[in-house]
Amino acid sequence: MSRNLTAYRVMASIVGVLLVVLCLVGVPLANFDGSPMWGVFDSTPTWVATGSDAQHVGELITTYLGVAHGWLYMIFLFSAFLLSRRAGWDLPFTLVTLVCGTVPLLSFWAERRATRRVRVEHPELA
Repeated sequence: MSRNLTAYRVMASIVGVLLVVLCLVGVPLANFDGSPMWGVFDSTPTWVATGSDAQHVGELITTYLGVAHGWLYMIFLFSAFLLSRRAGWDLPFTLVTLVCGTVPLLSFWAERRATRRVRVEHPELA
């Protein structure tokens, strides 16, 4: 189970960092040019000029990091599920752990929570 815990911790960290970069850097740079966004908002804050290098960088970040995050999130789900079965977690704990990978910064909290639980319930891994 030590390998499962390590794989889960690595994937939770990678997915968490990519999601934070996407949400706090990529999306604002790509979309905050004062234009309407996604048909939901009438206008966005004007942080970057339309067609600027910063907006282009934001579009590259959201395009490539978004795809990478999506694929890596699938690996995260798989590693978290394997760990949950090996550790004998109940369904609510497992679901919270899986969903936390979709909310910026929560994956770090969930990783600490899961690691703490595994180490308490399986002291041979500590």
